Amino acid sequence: MVVVRMMVWATATMNLVPRFLFPAFGGLLFGYDIGATSSATISIQSPSQSGITWYDLDSVEIGLLTSGSLYGALIGSVLAFNVADFLGRRRELLVAALMYLGGALITAFAPNYPVLVIGRLVFGIGIGLAMHAAPMYIAETAPTPIRGQLISLKEFFIVIGIVAGYTLGSLLVDTVAGWRYMFGISSPVAVIMGFGMWWLPASPRWLLLRAIQGKGDLQNLKDTAISSLCRLQGPTFHDSASQQVDEIMAELSYIGVENEVTFVEMFRGKCRKALVISAGLVLFQQITGQPSVLYYAASILQSAGFSLAADATRVSILLGVFKLIMTGVAVVVVDRLGRRPLLLGGVSGIVISLFLLGSYYIFLDNAAVLAVVGLLLYVGCYQISFGPMGWLMIAEIFPLRLRGRGLSIAVLVNFAANSLVTFAFSPLKDLLGAGILFYIFCAIAVASLVFIYFIVPETKGLTLEEIEAKCL
Repeated sequence: MVVVRMMVWATATMNLVPRFLFPAFGGLLFGYDIGATSSATISIQSPSQSGITWYDLDSVEIGLLTSGSLYGALIGSVLAFNVADFLGRRRELLVAALMYLGGALITAFAPNYPVLVIGRLVFGIGIGLAMHAAPMYIAETAPTPIRGQLISLKEFFIVIGIVAGYTLGSLLVDTVAGWRYMFGISSPVAVIMGFGMWWLPASPRWLLLRAIQGKGDLQNLKDTAISSLCRLQGPTFHDSASQQVDEIMAELSYIGVENEVTFVEMFRGKCRKALVISAGLVLFQQITGQPSVLYYAASILQSAGFSLAADATRVSILLGVFKLIMTGVAVVVVDRLGRRPLLLGGVSGIVISLFLLGSYYIFLDNAAVLAVVGLLLYVGCYQISFGPMGWLMIAEIFPLRLRGRGLSIAVLVNFAANSLVTFAFSPLKDLLGAGILFYIFCAIAVASLVFIYFIVPETKGLTLEEIEAKCL
């Protein structure tokens, strides 16, 4: 009997791989853009290596080039609010793959600066759509016992993308027109993602939502949902697919999803609680200093006497590998420990690390080892808490009929907060100093710890329908 169960589990796991892999490519391309852009901006400004005549870009132009994909992601989040429930998770990821492909090609072959910025915006729209649809698709198709691992693996893929971007960027930075190759490398991955999502079926839960809301023939949509479930879970589960669909239908009917959520209703009752939890998590994810701490990574390591710190790109690769390891730890333990323990423990570590960094810049400037400990503690704790858990929770917490629009608001808050922190960091640093700024981040992290303790529920081991019924 044990052997049979192991064979069934192995079969199910093998069928999970493509279901997770192709949506997760959206996170891989997002991470790659983060990692490659820093090297691309160096390459494009080189008089001898840029391969263009318009390399003399001012600080505003470089800033727009760097943040162009982020602004595109904001546009993608707004678009997702309006089209996500109509398109469905699968088709939204198909559109994201097309945006990734178009943005990569436009950027790689850009004949001038305006076209380059347009390419960055198009690629960013792909980011916004992918980061919205991928966690939904994985959440709605993953078995409950390992749903946390599969959604958290998307964060793992983001970090893999970051490391790949740093690595390839460092290899191509001295190549003539290397920035074109850095941006263009995304295109084949986007093609693979597109073909993969074309092959995968639609989310069964989205199909059943359409059926209950009368947006198609009930029996036809139900049969399609059964077929999708069979394709997703493999032949071992064919006999139980119909029963699973009936159970999901019964739970959806019980909690009431017949009518589409209105804009006003999104800020009432269960919908409002889900928005508070999700928006709060992704907001604290950014305003506790995540984009800013890494800004100081090279100088901190250099002050500690690490020879690699002389090369900022290699330092980035080193930190990227460390982020990858810690994200892997979170993936392994999330469905055993739960979401709240990782969030509470990780954010507590973030509080300590920010206090150490603030103290280093104000009182202990001779204790460089303390700063290195603070930096590594921050990176490690972030990658087992806010990094993967934020995206996991927003994928789980929304009721099905709100999930498309609600998650788009959460993604919009995430990218808006990211852009705000990135924009405000330099002037605030000049005004207050790095030490005071890290202390402010520390105080915000304490507030986030209180928010998690009193507001964020535990969703481990619950189906998506049970989360809606018991946690909201």
